[in-house]
Amino acid sequence: MSMFVAATLALLMTLVLMIIRLILGPTVFDRLQTANSIGTVSMLLLAVVGFVRGRPEFLDLALVYGLLNIIGTIAVLKFFKYSDLGDDGKRTPPTTRSSS
Repeated sequence: MSMFVAATLALLMTLVLMIIRLILGPTVFDRLQTANSIGTVSMLLLAVVGFVRGRPEFLDLALVYGLLNIIGTIAVLKFFKYSDLGDDGKRTPPTTRSSS
């Protein structure tokens, strides 16, 4: 049991260091990578706490949180690259030439 407490404390210390890195990151992409790492460590922390408390459903929540973390990171990267998240539907379709 004490090993899991030590793992939980190590994960919490890692989160504190990552939050400091998030605040002091020189570029947006450094901050985004740190935010993604915070999501991963939070997922691990949620799984460890669920195991210690005997709540296996926490592992399901951690997996869902990890998937949302990946999707959110991809969405933010797409926004920074294209300055848009999707098609607004206002484009006209390409015209086809008639053979007459």
